[in-house]
Amino acid sequence: MKVLYEDNHIIVINKASSEIVQGDRTGDKPLSEKVKEYLKEKYNKPGNVFCGVTHRLDRPTSGVVVFAKTSKALTRLNKMFRDDEVDKTYWAIVQNRPASDRATLTHYLIKDNKRNKSTAYNTERKNTKKAVLHYSLINQSENYHLLEVKLETGRHHQIRVQLAKIGCPIKGDLKYGATRSNRDGSISLHARSISFIHPVSKEKVDIIAPVPDDNLWKVFEKNVG
Repeated sequence: MKVLYEDNHIIVINKASSEIVQGDRTGDKPLSEKVKEYLKEKYNKPGNVFCGVTHRLDRPTSGVVVFAKTSKALTRLNKMFRDDEVDKTYWAIVQNRPASDRATLTHYLIKDNKRNKSTAYNTERKNTKKAVLHYSLINQSENYHLLEVKLETGRHHQIRVQLAKIGCPIKGDLKYGATRSNRDGSISLHARSISFIHPVSKEKVDIIAPVPDDNLWKVFEKNVG
């Protein structure tokens, strides 16, 4: 587990693609439990310790995740995420170059709970939710392109399904049209950075999550700086 930042009220982790943020049906140990164990050991605390989940990342996605160490921080962070007061930036590796190097995508998504999959439509339909993101092409290699993505809305699998809709499925994302999987089962989507006003101190917090230990990711990170 990689800790990017910690103070009395929050702890920020660089999630590996194999980890889950909260418990699910697999029974695998979630990141929230790993954080609790880390805090108990670090501060030699008997009994239970507080660790509040403020937001989630899909299991095959890597990158920055913020946990609250106090109930006060959790309440305030939950409101900040709900009110879009947290600035998140994602990096996505795609095989196909998008038609425009920079664009705003607006689609209407519907979630299929049974299949755990969303579908994107160009026009509004019954039970759909509006999804908006902004992307820009920031680097490329011989076979792949690196997009920087910012979300305006927070929908189920939003980046994955919207990029797939424009013919640019994320590398390794078989669920949304990638031609082959990544060796480690990840998808090449990384929550690169997060910025917010600290829920207690009111200071600005800016955190960057190093990319996964993968050659292509490392090349892109080096190129972009």
